[in-house]
Amino acid sequence: MDNRGKPQADPGVSAERPAGRITLSDIAQAAGVSRATVSLVLRNSPTIPERTRQHVLQHAEALGYVYNRGAASLRTDSTHIVGLVVHDITNPYFAEIVAAIQRELISHQLVAFLGDTRDSPELQRSFVDTVREYNVDGIIMSPAQGSDPELIARLRQWRLPCVLFSRNLAGVEVDCVVGDNHGGMLQHTRYLLSLGHRRIAFIGANDQISTGHERLQGYLAGLREAGITPDPQLVVPCPPTRVDAHNALISLLQLADPPTAAACFNDVTAFGAMLAVQNLGLKIGRDVSITGYDDVAEAQLWRPALTTQRISCEDIGREAVRLLLRRIADRGAAVERVTIPLDFKVRQTTLEPPPAARLPAIREAALAWAQAQGTPSEDLKPEAAPVSYDRKTMRPGSGR
Repeated sequence: MDNRGKPQADPGVSAERPAGRITLSDIAQAAGVSRATVSLVLRNSPTIPERTRQHVLQHAEALGYVYNRGAASLRTDSTHIVGLVVHDITNPYFAEIVAAIQRELISHQLVAFLGDTRDSPELQRSFVDTVREYNVDGIIMSPAQGSDPELIARLRQWRLPCVLFSRNLAGVEVDCVVGDNHGGMLQHTRYLLSLGHRRIAFIGANDQISTGHERLQGYLAGLREAGITPDPQLVVPCPPTRVDAHNALISLLQLADPPTAAACFNDVTAFGAMLAVQNLGLKIGRDVSITGYDDVAEAQLWRPALTTQRISCEDIGREAVRLLLRRIADRGAAVERVTIPLDFKVRQTTLEPPPAARLPAIREAALAWAQAQGTPSEDLKPEAAPVSYDRKTMRPGSGR
C-alpha cells in the first residue's frame, strides 16, 4: 500500500486489457485465482486474506475494471442510490445541507442523485418519477412550495422510503427533520422587544410553506405576548431574495411611522435588507436593527455581522440519513419527527432603536432614494406571496 491507501503497483501485473467490458472472469484469469475469489474481494468479504485482496485489486485496476452497480442491485435488491430532492440549491443554506447529506450518505457507501426543483411541484414530480426508474433505495426531500401531500401517499404505496427535511407537509405522516421555526422566530421577536423596539417588521412572509407559516406565527405570538397589536403594514409577503427584501425594507421605511427593526424570514432576506440600509446611507443596527435565520457562513462574515438563528446543517444531514436508513430497514416503523436544536447568535445588526427624533431623517432617506431611482413607492413593494391569515386581524385564516 502507498501512503494514500492505494495498492502499490506489482511488477508482475499486466496492464493488457481485453476488448469489451471487463468481467470477473477476466480479473480471475489475470490474477490466477477463481472467479468466486474475485467476487468476494470486490464485495469486501472478510474471509479473503489481505495479501490476496491486494493482489486481485491490483489486477482489477490494471485492467480498468468498473463496478457494475446495476448488476449488483439485481443480486442484492439494493442500488445504494438515494434520490436527494431540494427546492432551491442556489440558497446557500440548502447548499450546505445538501453537502452535509451527501457526506453522510458517502459514509454509508450510498450515492445521491441530486435534483433541484426550483420550488416547482411539477419538476419535483418529474424528478421523483425519474429516480424511481433507477430503483433508488429511498428519497430525502425538501418539498417544493405547493407540494401535494398525495405525493407522499403514493411513495408509501410504492414502498419507497422517504424523509423530509427543513420543510414539512401538513396532513401526512412522514419521517422528517425540522427546526423549531415557531420558537426560533418567537425568540427573535422577544429579543428585539427587549432592546426597546415596538415597530418590528416581518420581511419574507409566506404562509404556503411550513417554515414560513411557523416563523410568521412565532413573530405574531411575540408581539401579542408583549401586548402589541400586529400591524398588517409591517408584514411583507415576498420571495426570500435579496432584491425583494431590499425593496421591501425601503418601502417600509417610507411609512409615516416606519419600523425600527426587521425580523427577516432567512439570512438571504436579511442580506437584502442590510443592503437597503447601506444604500440609503444609514447604519445597520443604529438606524435599523435586522435579524436573519439559518446562520449561513456569510452571516458571520458580513460587516456588521448578522444576528441570526443557527440550525446545524450537519445535524440535519446526519439525522435525515439516519431516518432514511431506519425506514429502509423497517418499512413499518412508527413515523419519527426530529427537531434540531437552535442556537441564537446575537451579533452586531441588533441594537436599541434610534431616538424618535432620528425617524424623520430615516424616512426621508428612503423617500429620497426612491425618487432618485425614479421608482414610485408602489413599485418597491414586492409581489406578495400567498398568505392565509386575516390581514386585518393578523390571525391565521382557515385556508391553510
